[in-house]
Amino acid sequence: MEISSPSNPKLKYVVKLRSCSTRESSGEMIVEGFRECRRALDNGYRPRAIFHCPDFYLKNENEPALVDECAELGAEVFTCTRQCFAKIAYKERPDGLLMVGPHISISLSELKLPDNALVIVTESIEKPGNLGTILRSADAAKVAAVIVCDRTTDIHNPNVVRASTGTMFSVPVVEATSDEALAFLKSRGFKILAATPHAEKLHFEVDLTGNVAIALGAEQYGLTAKWMDGAELRVRIPMLGLADSLNVSAAATILVYEAVRQRIAKGTAQAPAFVPWHGEGRHDK
Repeated sequence: MEISSPSNPKLKYVVKLRSCSTRESSGEMIVEGFRECRRALDNGYRPRAIFHCPDFYLKNENEPALVDECAELGAEVFTCTRQCFAKIAYKERPDGLLMVGPHISISLSELKLPDNALVIVTESIEKPGNLGTILRSADAAKVAAVIVCDRTTDIHNPNVVRASTGTMFSVPVVEATSDEALAFLKSRGFKILAATPHAEKLHFEVDLTGNVAIALGAEQYGLTAKWMDGAELRVRIPMLGLADSLNVSAAATILVYEAVRQRIAKGTAQAPAFVPWHGEGRHDK
């Protein structure tokens, strides 16, 4: 179906999905961008609709195949004019692809964790960009799950999808209360790690192998007493400059990769194979 009018009801609905209340009531979300859509599909996501505009394609010749793949999965396909796609695009520089589909979160009871699992727990993270970046780091480190507790930002916010670069579809994401998450982790023998500037030990001075949950608190106030009291491991990240704390997503990456380093050193995780660089491509694409 072709859409040439900016007042088309389908376009108006997509715009409404920027609102948390609409996403909650409909159970649907927006996935925009080639990389984000590609990663979603590669991880089994089934969109209900795809809106595309060839005028915005990046000319890498993969976009038409992605649109065809969505159609084969049963998604409605809407071809938009440049003006119409610009109305629904969330990105400042759209690349002509936007999917609409169901929410992805699962429940704690559905979560299946491997032995020696590494889990991230977030408590009341406020900024979608931070949550998305944490999900990106979780994917890179092969974290077993991210548990979002007492949320203040919607995990299906388009900014979460964008900041995660679509990796949120590769990591199991669970929403729960702090009480539920603590009970779940304790019953499965997890050691909970909490970072605080008042801890005696540095983050690389504790054992982060085995079942470990790294807890991260809200940007302004950090972890509440509930998580601090429940943490067997309290550590601090060395701060050598004027700042007394790091951005929560930066702290998450540092802590997660220390756990990865220890696991590789102990042999419970495998380091990826070396891939020589030939001058093309970038790690931050």
